[in-house]
This record gives sequence, C-alpha cells and structure tokens, in this order.
Amino acid sequence: MANRQTWRLMNNLEIIANYNDLCGECPVWDGLQQQLFWTDCVGQRFYRYDWCTDRHEIVQQGFEINGFVLNEPSGFTVTNNSGIWYWQTTGELHLIADNVDGKKCQMNDCTSDPAGRLISGSWFYDPNNDFPRGDLIQVDTDGTTRVLDGGFKLANGLGFSPDGRTLYFADSAERRIYAYDYDVATGAAKNRRVFVDVPIERGLPDGLSVDSEGFVWSAEWYGSRVVRYDPEGKLERTILTPAKQTSSLAFGGPDLTSIFVTSASKSEVMSIMPRSPWCK
Repeated sequence: MANRQTWRLMNNLEIIANYNDLCGECPVWDGLQQQLFWTDCVGQRFYRYDWCTDRHEIVQQGFEINGFVLNEPSGFTVTNNSGIWYWQTTGELHLIADNVDGKKCQMNDCTSDPAGRLISGSWFYDPNNDFPRGDLIQVDTDGTTRVLDGGFKLANGLGFSPDGRTLYFADSAERRIYAYDYDVATGAAKNRRVFVDVPIERGLPDGLSVDSEGFVWSAEWYGSRVVRYDPEGKLERTILTPAKQTSSLAFGGPDLTSIFVTSASKSEVMSIMPRSPWCK
C-alpha cells in the first residue's frame, strides 16, 4: 500500500479513500451528519466522507488548511500558515487573527475545548537556521485571542481528556507530548509537564486523539503506527499501519468505535531525525 491514504481501523484496516494526498491531516468526525472531513494541507484539498453512503469527495481546492474544527450551527474554523479563519464552505474565508500579542499566527493543528474555544499551535521550525519558537494560542467564542504558552519547535496534535481537565499537546520536533491542567470555565492552561518522550527510533508524535477512557492515541510520523498511552503516559498498545508517514487519527462511526487515520506521501528533507523527511 502507498503511504498517502485515509484508512478506517476497526477489527481490520480498510482503505476508504486514496487521493494521493501529499500531506493528509486532521481527520474530524461530524457526529450529526455522520461524515468525516480531512485535509491535504500541502496539496490544498479538503475532503468529505459519508458513512451512510460510503462515498467520498473533494469539497474544496486551492487554499491551505492545516487544521480545522466544526462550528455551530455551520461552517469551520480553519488554521493555516497565514492565520486563523472562519469559513463557510460556500464562501470565502474571513480572517479572525493573523497575529496575537504581536506574534505571527503561522498555525498548524488545532482543537476545540468543551466550552467551544479554539486552541492551536504556531510553528516556525527551520533545521538549518535559528527560528522563533511557536506559541499555544487560544481563540474564545467571542473572537478574542490570547497566548496560553510558548517555546515550542513544531506544534502539532492536541486533545482533551474526557472531563476536559487535561489538555494534551504534541511538539513533533521535540518528540514530546505535553499535558496541562486545564480550566474549562476560564480557558486557562497551567502546569505544563511531559506526558511522553517518544524514542527517536519510533518516529515523531504527530496528530493525537483521546478516547472515552482517557487514553491518548498518537500517530507516529516515520513510525508506521498509531499508539495508545494510558493516562499516566505508559505505552499500552501499538497498531502498525502501511504508511511510514502516519499523520493523524480521529474516532468516528455511529458508535465512535472506528479510528480514521491519515497519512502523507510528500516529504522535504529536514533534520528532526537522521536522514528523515518531514512534510512541511
């Protein structure tokens, strides 16, 4: 199998779409519509898969989507290298923020907290030159923005524990997943600590998701796998994939027991790992 598909992991692995994605990312399940959305952030294509009809399609082409979340009652909030945007699929993008506290919003993955705030990480990673460190940025439901934390090399996957009290956040270039204490009432993230350090031979932590038992699932780029950690950070399970560049995952299906996994085919040489490429 080529390393550029979107799969569904149930009792076995099933390819549901193969668009030769350069960098498939950010699968998001819409439980109301029983549909999966995902993006090819490098190929600039945005997709939809319908569970009931088993059909998939390109929704939009021609603009960059690194991460996104569903909005109510409709549309998406989108993060990309130019900022944070509101988007109705039938219209243009409307800018929410291109900088926060004077810091450029060159954004990667994102998630939403239980109160509906957007959280995303900025990234400026350049292995050949000095580069500014990225920030963890929050957009409240009224559009106000703030920096939650900073000092990151390459911001990536985010997710919340089932009770909303723990925020998980991956820095791929550090090969590390962090955990924060999170206050849903105020949106404050405090007490950053290392949840997992990923050994170099396993690859890089990319997109992540948290299941109903509070276990953290992480897609390991260069690792050809998704892994599951218990709430203490102990490796509990490994599922191999046919893709070296396994990029992200999300739970979905009518009972949320299927795992949708994205992957990538394009690489650019970067020195996060010896002689290893990276999609951005």
